[in-house]
Amino acid sequence: MTIIGMLHHRLDPTTVLKSYAYAAVAKAEGAQFFYFTPKSVDFAKRSIQAKVYENGQWQEKTMPFPDVIYNAGSPEKLSVSQAIIDRLKEEIPFTTHSIGNKWNVMKRLKEAQEFEQYLIPSEIVKNVELFHKFIQYYKKVVFKPIDGRKGKGIYFITKVGKIHYEVRKDQTTNYYSQQQLDALLNEQLATGTFIMQPYIQSVTKSGQVYDFRLHVQKNGEGKWVITTVYPRIAPAGSIIPNINNGGYTNYLDPFLEQEFQEEAYNIRRMLEHFSLALAHHLDEIQMVKFGEVIDEIGIDVGLDQHQKIWMYEVNWRPGCPPAFYLELDVVINSIRYAMYLANHQKQLKQEIVQQKSKHLATKKSLPIIAITGSAGKTTTKAFVGSILSKKWNIFESKDYWNTTEHTKKHAEEINDTHQAVVLEYGMAYPGIITNHCSIIQPNISIVTNIGLAHVGNFDGDVKGVAKAKSELIHGMDQQGVLIINKDDDNSKFLEIEQFQGKILTVGLQHDADYRAYDLRYKEMGMSFKMQLQGQEIELYIPILGQHHVYNALNAVAVADYLGFSPLDIQAGLNFKKPPRRLTLYHCRDGITLIDDTVHSHPQGVRAAIDVLTNIAKQRKVAIIGQMRELGILREEEYRKVGEYAYEAGIDELITYGFRTDEISNAAIAKGMDPSKVHHFINKDQLHALLEQLVQPNDTILVKGASKTNMFETVKFLDQTFKE
Repeated sequence: MTIIGMLHHRLDPTTVLKSYAYAAVAKAEGAQFFYFTPKSVDFAKRSIQAKVYENGQWQEKTMPFPDVIYNAGSPEKLSVSQAIIDRLKEEIPFTTHSIGNKWNVMKRLKEAQEFEQYLIPSEIVKNVELFHKFIQYYKKVVFKPIDGRKGKGIYFITKVGKIHYEVRKDQTTNYYSQQQLDALLNEQLATGTFIMQPYIQSVTKSGQVYDFRLHVQKNGEGKWVITTVYPRIAPAGSIIPNINNGGYTNYLDPFLEQEFQEEAYNIRRMLEHFSLALAHHLDEIQMVKFGEVIDEIGIDVGLDQHQKIWMYEVNWRPGCPPAFYLELDVVINSIRYAMYLANHQKQLKQEIVQQKSKHLATKKSLPIIAITGSAGKTTTKAFVGSILSKKWNIFESKDYWNTTEHTKKHAEEINDTHQAVVLEYGMAYPGIITNHCSIIQPNISIVTNIGLAHVGNFDGDVKGVAKAKSELIHGMDQQGVLIINKDDDNSKFLEIEQFQGKILTVGLQHDADYRAYDLRYKEMGMSFKMQLQGQEIELYIPILGQHHVYNALNAVAVADYLGFSPLDIQAGLNFKKPPRRLTLYHCRDGITLIDDTVHSHPQGVRAAIDVLTNIAKQRKVAIIGQMRELGILREEEYRKVGEYAYEAGIDELITYGFRTDEISNAAIAKGMDPSKVHHFINKDQLHALLEQLVQPNDTILVKGASKTNMFETVKFLDQTFKE
């Protein structure tokens, strides 16, 4: 029996009108159905505290994970639980996925071009000056919210003479001067984003405004079908036919016969063909861009005086049709499709891969570079982006935008003007990088290293981390280029045996395709030498630490493969450093502060201590915060960090956070003077000590993850010892 879970943001299913209909139809179709919210999910037990409809009422029960999820809640209200939803998506198919707001849908269709001829020219209203240029050209303009629903907040504005305007909203008409109109527009723009379109009107013989709603869904065979097509007619005096604004509906055939006589049949067939063709087209776009499918859309269209179709908007998860007892038709299609989806996942994934391959075949020359690894992703991305941007127009993801939701946004933003794409793929659990690759498949991939970040999510086994990172190797273009770290012992666990493309290596200690030597610490960065394109060159990076030389080598390998010259590479490596990555603050009395407060894991802590010992002129002070997601390895890794701090000759060791005293204790056990070791769980007390402890010419490292707010200590020190 198929188990269907309805995901919603509301706790009480009785407040969700369609929940009962779905429960009843699921039972009739032989499926088990329950209702749940994100916070009722227990991943450890793989169970959900759900609501089940039995004996005429909703009853709370513990249910196993469903076979398929019908996501019915508001995306905005569910976004507070996005991490839970993302994890569910990794394990369970969702029946539907957001196609974005009206603007995003129209942008997709315009880029794809196939349905561009049906789009009404639209622009985002950035300011009132732009609006006046638009209305000067089109004369009659629709001004509406980009995320509007149910016909709310729509203004119809007509230019009357040189400086006067007719403004219609709902059933009210007012006349404004330009000054009054500007005030209205500014007031609305302050509440959110609006778009403007020329007003294209469909009018009946009796003078009433109308449009058509085309409602299409996937059925129990996974095929698109027409649920209904119906006209929506505005009441007399109104120009909004939306049902929620007083509009009404009618049967399609009598309406068409009344308005179009002998053309009625042809128009019906045209509307039906258009609705199915557009549904297929949007589904293909969703597959290509995001590796997902959609299951239901509502399309609002009008016909001009030449019977040409104009698309007003496309709605994801449209409301049930308001008449003709079609509510159950919608629910039946949804339930049957959910059952189909639960039992045809393999087939569906193959279809998505085929669509993406078909699309990528037309864009084979576009370098798509994806970077993963336990450390160095963001810095490597910044190096690659900086070099490639010297010659090309590139798309580079923002720093730390490395979740699958971010990758979906990137897929939307990449366009034909970009000559290369540089992305960062983050991972905390198995399956996530596979999802990244299904959204955007790279043809050049970098695995920076395999370390202990998130190892607690893999039962403390670094091989599990390597397996999850290997999803990038399996998910990329199998004829592409893979770059790996030859010096990283754990990278030997990467699954490269079946990869058919080119493998390039980087290193410092071992012979590699791109090997750096003669490393030197400079005042604000590192210099090193390497052989490149038959000559020895010296390179400089404006960031401290031997570990960042590996990140630079990854970028050199990509740029060299893509044909960039040594001069281009030298210039590009002088990049804009990501914030809070070994950033130096020069304070009074010769005090130097090192800010490394974005991520923290054992490998990164040791690298930061190396930087401290290499640049310190006198005393070395290390402030080390909590490292998360180490799981069963925490105690061992904390001990190693404490011992490393002692061996590195740290003069004052301060630990902050839950159980970080294990680092302090290990340093003392190794031989460090206990009076030079301090532990805190209260930041105010830590700061009070620093006021007394810090001496002229000290070099102070603050190392911790952003979640532990160690940057507050950086700010405290900078303000306390400001020059």
